[in-house]
Amino acid sequence: MAETGEVQLHFLDYWRVVKNRWGIIALTFLLVVVTTYITTYFMPRGYSSKVLIEVKPDNFGLQVFPGAGGISNTDSHFVANQFIILQSKEILYPVIDSLGLIEKWTQQTGVQYTKDTAYTRLFKMLHLQDKRGTDMLEIEVTSGEPQEAADISNTVAVVYQKRRLEDQSKLITQNLAELTDEIEKQRKKVDDASAEAAKIRIKENIVDTNPDSSEMTDFQPARSLLVEEGKLNEAKQNVQALKTKLDKIDTMSPDELMNALSQLGIPQDTVSAALGNYREAKGEEAKLRKLGLGENHPRLQSLEAQEEVWKKQLDEGLVGIKTSLENQLSITQNILDKQQKVYDDAKKDVQDFKAKIQEYIAAKENYINAKRLLDAAEQRLETEKLEIKISTKPAEIWETAEPARIPSSPVVSYFIFGGIVAGLGLGIGLAFFLEYLDTSVKTLADVEKFIGVSVLAVVPKIGGLIHKSEGGRSPDAETYRTLRTNIDFHKPSPDANTITIISGGPGEGKSTTLCNLAVIYANAGSNVLVVDADLRRPTQHKFFDLDGNVGLVNYVTGEKEFEEVILPTSVENLWLLPSGPSTKDPVAVLNSHRVVELIARAKTQFDVVLFDSPPILGLSDGAVLSSAVEMTVMVVQHRRFPRASLLRVKQAVLNVGGNLTGVVLNRVDTRDDQNYYYYTSYYDYYAPTPREKEKEPQPGGMEL
Repeated sequence: MAETGEVQLHFLDYWRVVKNRWGIIALTFLLVVVTTYITTYFMPRGYSSKVLIEVKPDNFGLQVFPGAGGISNTDSHFVANQFIILQSKEILYPVIDSLGLIEKWTQQTGVQYTKDTAYTRLFKMLHLQDKRGTDMLEIEVTSGEPQEAADISNTVAVVYQKRRLEDQSKLITQNLAELTDEIEKQRKKVDDASAEAAKIRIKENIVDTNPDSSEMTDFQPARSLLVEEGKLNEAKQNVQALKTKLDKIDTMSPDELMNALSQLGIPQDTVSAALGNYREAKGEEAKLRKLGLGENHPRLQSLEAQEEVWKKQLDEGLVGIKTSLENQLSITQNILDKQQKVYDDAKKDVQDFKAKIQEYIAAKENYINAKRLLDAAEQRLETEKLEIKISTKPAEIWETAEPARIPSSPVVSYFIFGGIVAGLGLGIGLAFFLEYLDTSVKTLADVEKFIGVSVLAVVPKIGGLIHKSEGGRSPDAETYRTLRTNIDFHKPSPDANTITIISGGPGEGKSTTLCNLAVIYANAGSNVLVVDADLRRPTQHKFFDLDGNVGLVNYVTGEKEFEEVILPTSVENLWLLPSGPSTKDPVAVLNSHRVVELIARAKTQFDVVLFDSPPILGLSDGAVLSSAVEMTVMVVQHRRFPRASLLRVKQAVLNVGGNLTGVVLNRVDTRDDQNYYYYTSYYDYYAPTPREKEKEPQPGGMEL
């Protein structure tokens, strides 16, 4: 909350400066705007004409072989380059010659133009702009003559178009010549590579039925190696199959082996009959046992004898099968060993052959690659020849320039708007600069900072004499009631009642302040004596419409007594001691012992004694009074009295032994200075209503 209040206060301070200096701001604003308008009115008019032209890159850069040169078909800086070309002397010099601008401008201005100076002027008249996302350019020329602007724009476009066509023709011829030369060089490389490959082929006695192909069409060792490799793999598979069968047979029981013969793919003709008889005898034996025949039964003993015979025949058959498989494995292993040797020999032949033709393969690859590049180059050359026959325009004018009907410059609205902005900115800046240079007292903080005393009251600017307006019910009265209260609280002693009102310079409002303060004291029931001690410019008798010819001077010189120089006023409880006749030495009058006697007597006879004194700076009258009375109140006019002079006033009072009680900040414009809102927020609170005004007494008496 504290930070928010501080920011708001700063804003109000800025706004106060603007409001206080609005006259300077308005005057500066009007001067700038009027000056801008007059300047704009007398500025020379410019007419603009535009040409819309389409520009395309040159697509004839023929780079076929790496490092062969040529121009790239894409250029990220193409448009920027065209801007530079359009503004170059190569384009603008022909425009100057074509339109005779040197002679024309020389006659118009009376100044002899050269080609260089004409180019400089034309360069400044030319404005280029691209249409984003397109190949379109705008060529704009601004001139004081509409027809001249249109002629120059059109001529620049035509000269540029013609130059692009000439450059394109030269580029095409140059590129075709370079491409033809590169093809001839490549053809020689192809012939050299072909001759080198043929030389190696003959030397190494290599059979190659298709020397122009990238493959070797007759590679007998490699083919033989593939065949032998197939045979070797087949022999390995056969050996592995036989080993698998033997391994399974070794792990099986006779019964398991008989059941697995068909699964292992082993012929079982030798054991099938014995196996059938054996199983049949086993079945018969099982039936007889179920019938309850004993072990010694002749039928069971006969079947058991037969089973032994069939079992022996089966065992002999199975042994024969295993022996047959082992013989087959031995034969197959011999075949594998022989095939392995044949494969190793074929592999060695292939390695020897590869080593032999390695140089030939490299030479042949070099020849094939060179021939491929040559074919591509010849095809590209034929394609470019066909494309060149098709008519293309590197620059095409789509819209010609026409004389403008209204001027394009100056843009009055822009200038006026700029003048308005500049006027406001300059006016506000000047206001803040003057505020910075203003060293007058602006705030209560200024008073407290420079002299270290309190502000007793803040008097609004619109205030006047209370007893001549609405008496004690006047809104101004409340301000002086505040002043009276603060003075009473700042008394050095309870019986202190002699007060002088001083100011640093003339016109600060001290006399009016003293008069109103006296009225407020009188309205409160105090017996008040106002002593007009300003012998140079007395004013108090005028405020009360009294005769001031007899007064303080007469009393000091002994011509009159105290009672004879005191005059009653129209305000009850208020008396006035005028200054009396003028004197040549006011300081001597105020510094006499009679004044001291007067102060002592008035102090005892009146509740409050107020002395009006001349300005204290430059005159010693006020200092004399400050040393004689008990309290001194300084009146400072808001935004007029310099801050640096505050300390001088205080020092002048202290030097004579006076007591500076406080300061009255006078003539404050509360409508503009928001800092004093809370000091004057109830200013209108005490203003009488219309009914109260009717009941108020006529001047001559005052109500509280």
